[in-house]
Amino acid sequence: MRNSAGFTVRIASWSDDRAVLQALRRAVFIVEQHVPEDMEWDEADAVSLHVLALDAHDLPVGTGRLLPDGHVGRMAVIRERRSEGVGSAILEFLIGQARQKGLRSLQLHAQSHAIGFYARQGFVAQGGEFIEAGIPHRLMTFNW
Repeated sequence: MRNSAGFTVRIASWSDDRAVLQALRRAVFIVEQHVPEDMEWDEADAVSLHVLALDAHDLPVGTGRLLPDGHVGRMAVIRERRSEGVGSAILEFLIGQARQKGLRSLQLHAQSHAIGFYARQGFVAQGGEFIEAGIPHRLMTFNW
């Protein structure tokens, strides 16, 4: 179902949608944020639930993943579509999937500039700032 902003969020398959998911993450993390490529891809991709946001023309605009242990990660929205609610829709979708799977809490490593975004979604910052892939982060948790 399309939302009022004209995009949809759906479950993606790492095996079937890998090229699209990798292209989104490469554009945001490797090219834009200079995350080393060898840090971007990991064994968790094969076991995670991935989601894909598509615009009104079915072009990919964002992604995120949920690890089996309740860790949300690799949230990426292409620059041209930020501030349109894509990230919020992805996160809400992942929270819904976590609830369906019976998880009782979620955690994520938020880039420090994005703490407000995650806080508006109900995540709470824990502990101090730390560096991951050369970028300041904070641990955030979500419980229900």
